[in-house]
Amino acid sequence: MEISHCSVLNNPAYAGTERTLAQLASAFHVTRGAMTNTLAKLEWTDYIHIRPDWDDARSKMIAISPAGHQARDQAISSIAPLINEVAGELGLDRVRSTLPVLRDLRIKLED
Repeated sequence: MEISHCSVLNNPAYAGTERTLAQLASAFHVTRGAMTNTLAKLEWTDYIHIRPDWDDARSKMIAISPAGHQARDQAISSIAPLINEVAGELGLDRVRSTLPVLRDLRIKLED
């Protein structure tokens, strides 16, 4: 799985709700066309479900499937040892002090 695929799967999983194509494209600062390409690959692997938006026929709603949750969890588990190694090298205090900055950065970029 490509990191972009894992990131896209993580978005609706983290949000706990369906997302529109426009919301995902905006969240990742890519064009709708680029997001459509990524979503097509994820749909082909059955990691997401795409359905029409019942309130706006021009939009599509994207939800992570059970297989997508499993693939996402497996991808995160596979990189966890690397993250733990890097965190160990940097030191727990440095990592903890960095997390609020990264969280604030993510929030600002989402706006």
